[in-house]
Order: sequence, then structure tokens, then C-alpha cells
Amino acid sequence: MKEGAVNTAIVEIDDMRADMFGNLLHFIYTDSLLPETTSTTELGKHDEAANSIAQHLLVATDRYGMERLKLIYEDKLCRHISLNTVGTTLVLAKQHHCKRLKHACFEFIKTQKKLDVVVATNGFQHLAKSCPFVLFELIAKLGEDN
Repeated sequence: MKEGAVNTAIVEIDDMRADMFGNLLHFIYTDSLLPETTSTTELGKHDEAANSIAQHLLVATDRYGMERLKLIYEDKLCRHISLNTVGTTLVLAKQHHCKRLKHACFEFIKTQKKLDVVVATNGFQHLAKSCPFVLFELIAKLGEDN
């Protein structure tokens, strides 16, 4: 951000999408979330686009220190973990210090009993590359029941 420039009427924010910033501003000024425009699938599962938005907003709220809103999006992500999103969600949980979200991901993997499916996802490959120490925690959690 360039502040204090005499002739600058525009403040540029390069680290997030405009619609995400609009969501943050809406919350700041109204203390409410924008009406959700996400759809659900025939099976009632959370739409992947909505999950992606929640992930982006979790990152933004952490970056700007909006703890209450961060908790709201952490809760949304906890309630909508899927086999396809659990890997990337675990990375976000670790990077943005969301212990409850990390625990929810571990529990999801433990209860699904489909570790082979989870390991085959791109999100899990991203987890293995960016946060390999989380894998040790996961192995320990999975070993607790055995």
C-alpha cells in the first residue's frame, strides 16, 4: 500500500482478489457476512467453489488479524471437509495456526478409512511437499487407534 502520496487516490492491494477484499470490507462495516450464493450438489455436499472462497478468506483474515472472522471461516471449513479438500485444508490449517481445523482434518481422515484415496489427491501431495512434519502428526493420530 502506498500511503501518504499526495496525488494517489487509489490504494492497491496485490495480495488478494477484489471480491475477497469486498467480503472483508462488508464484514468490517456491517459485522455480518455477505449472503451466501453457493449451491449444493444433489448429495447435499458443500460446493467446491464455496470451499475455495472460504479458504481464500481464511488466509485474508489471518493476514489482516481479523480473528473473529477467521474463526467463522475456520468453522465453515471444519464442517465441509471432503476427500478432495482435506490435504489443502491441512496445509492452510498449519500455515495459519488453526488448531481446530487441523484436528478436524485428522479426525476426518481417521474416520473415512480411505487414506489411499486421500493420499492420491493433489492436495495431499501439496501437503507432503509444503508441510511434511504434519504427516508425522497424522501418522501418530492414525496410530492411536491401533
